[in-house]
Amino acid sequence: MRKIYCLYIVAGLLLAGFTVNAQLYAPSDKLATPATRELFYSMQRLVGAGVIFGHHDDTAYGVNWRYQPDSSDVKGVTGSYPALYGWDLAKIEHDSKNDINGIPFKLQQKLVREAYDRGGINTFCWHMDNPFNGKTAWDTTQHTVKELLPGGAAHDVYVNYLDKAAGYMSDLKGPAGEAIPVLFRPFHELTGNWFWWCANTCTPEEFKSLWRFTINYLRDTKKLHNLLIVYSVADFDTEAEFLERYPGNKYADFIGFDNYCYKSVTDYQQKLDKRLSLLDIIAAKNHKLACLPETGYEGIPQADWWTKVLMPTLAKHKTSYTMVWRNGNTHHFYAPYPGQISAKDFKAFYKSIETMFQNRLTPLAVYGKHILQPVE
Repeated sequence: MRKIYCLYIVAGLLLAGFTVNAQLYAPSDKLATPATRELFYSMQRLVGAGVIFGHHDDTAYGVNWRYQPDSSDVKGVTGSYPALYGWDLAKIEHDSKNDINGIPFKLQQKLVREAYDRGGINTFCWHMDNPFNGKTAWDTTQHTVKELLPGGAAHDVYVNYLDKAAGYMSDLKGPAGEAIPVLFRPFHELTGNWFWWCANTCTPEEFKSLWRFTINYLRDTKKLHNLLIVYSVADFDTEAEFLERYPGNKYADFIGFDNYCYKSVTDYQQKLDKRLSLLDIIAAKNHKLACLPETGYEGIPQADWWTKVLMPTLAKHKTSYTMVWRNGNTHHFYAPYPGQISAKDFKAFYKSIETMFQNRLTPLAVYGKHILQPVE
């Protein structure tokens, strides 16, 4: 009991501005907004106080419900929202009213603001349709990345897509009109072979050039300074493999990978542990925050998966945050809902000192003033 009590005090002190680590590193964007900088500092302080837990599309829909105010499958089981909320920009490039999962962008914008007002953290990925031929993000038939670079056949189309996304993200405002900070995760799972930006469709140099162009364009041309950039790969087994397509420290704040649990839970746990170990080393060398942006076990058929598989693995490492994927329907879900076989275990996961949900992040605390000066 004393250990638990003391660790909660430590977590409170971290949020109040104290830190165990005397060095805080500035965001890669030297013009980052005050709230964005403070979020990055806070997330550095919180490493070790519990892994920040997130859920994609958490407050928009869940199992057997959709677009209901104050709803969340995570909250339905634990009594608390997650601390981090995942969203998708996909279809904004076509001026669509709805995102790729059918959420009206106006509603998504409202939910982002509500999460921010609670002191939660918002992260966006982008399953962008292929700018070269208009097909989906999963179209890998073209050498698309090369064609999006300056001088490429689809460069102008790509820039137009970026303009639309930038317009949307610049409209995400807090109560005083401030830009809401966003963990922006472009080109995720880039070492895979299933998206048009993956390793089978471009060279490392082409990919790095596109990443740098994209971030420079959003920062310098569109003046978006509320973005913390997340570099997120898929499979890798060595430090060299992880860094082969890394665009450089000026273009990332978080580094991580997506890793899902399939039939072999043992294989998942072993790979996750190995990759998190490598990530700890890479993050320390490059002064970045380590993260696990997507994980989960579809349908969660193992009743104690949360406390026997995921939590003990995460607890061994310096992982800032993790996020499980969406709850689309009764067959496609990654967080439990009331009555689901792993719900009881998930509540124990939530209560653990190893995790951090919304209840442990007081309103706007992670966006508050910092005390120690960062290392530039």
